[in-house]
Amino acid sequence: MAEQPRVSLVNLPNALTVLRLVLVPVFLLALFAGGGHHTSFRWLAWAIFAVAAITDRFDGHIARKRGQVTDFGKIADPMADKALTGSALIGLSMLGDLAWWVTVVILVREIGITLLRFAVIRYGVIAASPGGKAKTLVQIIAIGLYVLPLPHALHWVAMSFMIVAVILTVVTGVDYLVRAATLVSKPRNPTSNNPG
Repeated sequence: MAEQPRVSLVNLPNALTVLRLVLVPVFLLALFAGGGHHTSFRWLAWAIFAVAAITDRFDGHIARKRGQVTDFGKIADPMADKALTGSALIGLSMLGDLAWWVTVVILVREIGITLLRFAVIRYGVIAASPGGKAKTLVQIIAIGLYVLPLPHALHWVAMSFMIVAVILTVVTGVDYLVRAATLVSKPRNPTSNNPG
């Protein structure tokens, strides 16, 4: 049987993932520049956040389409996602723009579910659900709106998206817990080659 060709680590999907990681400290510098509430710097921070978020939409898709999925990408991609959203949430809370309880709820869910998926990997993979993908999208939109220097009259828009993001975060977190419990409690198939 022919051996599968090794996929090079140096490819476009991995480059996009590394770019996202590099952009995290650059984003934070822009977010906190000028005391954290300077209009021009907030627009710059938003632009950097948007570019980083867009790379997240494309790196996994390109990797699968081109057959360039690597172990590095599997580990680095979710780490880059959590670094981007986590740093943005913490930064916004430090600046007093976002309640700390929102940041704590989202981060506890994100880190907890990531650890859970690794913990049950020997039983099977918990694939991302449509709800999980919707949660990620709404989180990104909500964070982006909070980073933007919106006029006070439009703060309700950012708040509305964040409320939906928190709800989706909690609901999908519970869903992952149920799916993990179901996966672990399933009887493992015996390694038998008996037909029928």
